[in-house]
Amino acid sequence: MNMPRPYRMRARAESAQHTKRRILEAAQGLLRERLSMDVRLEDVAERAGVAVQTVLRHFGTRELLLRDALAGEQARTTAQRAAAPGDIDASIAALVDHYEEVGDLVVRRLAEEDRDPELARRLTMGREEHRRWVHRQFGPQLDDRLVDALVVVCDVYAWKLLRRDLGRGRGDVETVMRRTVRSLLRPD
Repeated sequence: MNMPRPYRMRARAESAQHTKRRILEAAQGLLRERLSMDVRLEDVAERAGVAVQTVLRHFGTRELLLRDALAGEQARTTAQRAAAPGDIDASIAALVDHYEEVGDLVVRRLAEEDRDPELARRLTMGREEHRRWVHRQFGPQLDDRLVDALVVVCDVYAWKLLRRDLGRGRGDVETVMRRTVRSLLRPD
């Protein structure tokens, strides 16, 4: 009987995992550039260097691929915005790092959320995560009105207003956000 050798099976499994990772990274890259409704399987396959059938074999459907890709992007965002709770300087620096990378894309997505129900759902999740981030970074003892104010100060639209509309440099954006957060957190 002709049995496959274990090292060949392991090599095949590793190759399959590598291919799946490439496909997922291709989808994530496209999601950073486009709305999810504009990401086609053909584009993902081309970017990953595989056939559409290979994409479907690994993920089943376009929806499942995008679900996994968006989950990966959310995990990336969470890691990117990580800082020690209570450390205002590090929190704002991490937040501005994130906005420098994806802020323009997020603003475009926010402007188009009424066109795509899945995008609207994802943006709602993003807003909820942003509020949790504010709670985590600036203290769980905050009352709702103060949390609302901190959410606004740390929002992508605040970054856009300062960075894009007013033309401020990155350092100025961080300074304005830090000062505003500190003034809001100061006890009366």
